[in-house]
Amino acid sequence: MLQASALFTRLEYRLAERLFHTRWLLPRSKRTQRLTLRLFKRCADAGHPDALSVYGHMLFHRSASPQDKARGARYVVEAAHAGDLKAQYQVARIYEYGCAQYPSRDEYAVTWYARAAKAGHYLAAERLMRAYQQGELGLAVDGEQADYWQQMADGSLHSAGAS
Repeated sequence: MLQASALFTRLEYRLAERLFHTRWLLPRSKRTQRLTLRLFKRCADAGHPDALSVYGHMLFHRSASPQDKARGARYVVEAAHAGDLKAQYQVARIYEYGCAQYPSRDEYAVTWYARAAKAGHYLAAERLMRAYQQGELGLAVDGEQADYWQQMADGSLHSAGAS
């Protein structure tokens, strides 16, 4: 029964993703948007890593209420712990700038940027490169580290372009 549930969650996620990205399938109505968000929420609540990332990102960046923003941040953090690359970068940004639930913590931001950069997220590598060049995020100015992260960013960008 667990396999059927996981399969159903994956199918719901694919439907939500299609509704979100395909404008010609159904008109962009409030009803379609509510259905899409409801599907993303169901999948996120079921622990689907991509849904946690997408739905969390939408809640965190598009919600007006602090409660929804906090719930979105929790979903993003959960997706990052599950290994989602985009979520790892977003968690780093959450810790860099802080929010109600997650206060600014430079050491956590650096950890998450490094984790995302090593997994191939070029924006995370670029952020670490700038941080080492300018002595940001509680890091000392270090040209060698800045060069290392610049090389990581260049390598990530080239590998992303090749795929």
